[in-house]
Amino acid sequence: MTLTPVMEQMLTQVLNKAAEVYGLEPQTEVSVVLADDDYIRQLNRQYRGKDVATDVLSFAMNEHCAGDHEPDIAEAPGDIEILLGDIIISLETTARQAEEFGHSLERELAYLTVHGMLHLLGYDHEDEEERLEMRKEEEYVLSLLGITREQ
Repeated sequence: MTLTPVMEQMLTQVLNKAAEVYGLEPQTEVSVVLADDDYIRQLNRQYRGKDVATDVLSFAMNEHCAGDHEPDIAEAPGDIEILLGDIIISLETTARQAEEFGHSLERELAYLTVHGMLHLLGYDHEDEEERLEMRKEEEYVLSLLGITREQ
């Protein structure tokens, strides 16, 4: 599967909207890696001890923000980049899930992008309360871009 210009534009819009909503500095950097199932499975095994492919992994560069939803980033001069972290998304799993859930590949990719971004900001879904809070935030960001479950 190849990343289309529409998908690339949508990824950028989702990241920018999440950065705006959560008040990230303009020089904040997030990397996104679009991978296949084999690559994300290797990462999942290495870093989480789970030998299965998954849809998205996030690796925060600033662990101090975990759990409080506020990056622990000091004010930095405009020319210094702030590295928030990495989001790795399996395009193979994205395509399967889009078909399974009955919506577009672009909508599933947008969802996984905001999901990964929220993990970088300290959100998690280990219990039902956290899962519901994270889902509410995901849907909020996507709704601001007009991306709904019906698409």
